[in-house]
Amino acid sequence: MSGHSKWATIKHKKAALDAKRGKAFTRLIKEITIAARSGGDPDGNPRLRTAIAAAKAVSMPADNIKRAIMRGTGELEGGQIDEITFEGYGPGGAAVIVQVATDNRNRTVSEIRHLFSKNSGNLGEVGSVTWMFDRKSQILIEEDKVTEERLMEIALEAGADDIRGGDGPWTVLADPSSHDAIMAALEKAGIPTIEAAIAMVPQNLVKLEGKNASGMLRLSEALEEHDDVQNVYSNFDIDEKELAALEA
Repeated sequence: MSGHSKWATIKHKKAALDAKRGKAFTRLIKEITIAARSGGDPDGNPRLRTAIAAAKAVSMPADNIKRAIMRGTGELEGGQIDEITFEGYGPGGAAVIVQVATDNRNRTVSEIRHLFSKNSGNLGEVGSVTWMFDRKSQILIEEDKVTEERLMEIALEAGADDIRGGDGPWTVLADPSSHDAIMAALEKAGIPTIEAAIAMVPQNLVKLEGKNASGMLRLSEALEEHDDVQNVYSNFDIDEKELAALEA
């Protein structure tokens, strides 16, 4: 077991709100559309397969999924969607990666830059922070759904590299190539997942306190609220008591 960032817990709470507002649908439709550019058959397209599974997890209608795939393959007309990854730093030097999907690149670049500046952060050059993260399969599971011993037995046997927990959901980490096998093993064992995706996982955490902690949360929330933002990753960590006080 190793340290667990509060970011996973915060994102989980945010995802629940997004699902209620339908924002999760918008993000997932974009992801499915982009993924389908590489082929509309999920059996031969791991990214599309993962996106469809995420869409089904939030009860997206099958017709919505089908139309998103068809837009991606060109069978239906749709606006061009560009993927952009921003890298930068937030308060206290925490590294931040922002992945967006937009139909207006210039507008989105300007708006993301403004959000960083407004919230005491700054954008960096391409490659300035990605070296601090590893691309991993990341699967979140509620702590009360499975014991640590049982989860380790199932996940490690299926190819997981690490299992983190103790202050939020269990987090199963693995090489992206093992994602499908671990998901299949969890499903077979009847263990429900909160979220499952290929994510950028920080190699080390940066402890934030006081103004830096509150400032980083504001920046994170502002980025997550932007309509074009698909994912936000950061390596910040905040003490549990301080986090509770800030959320209050």
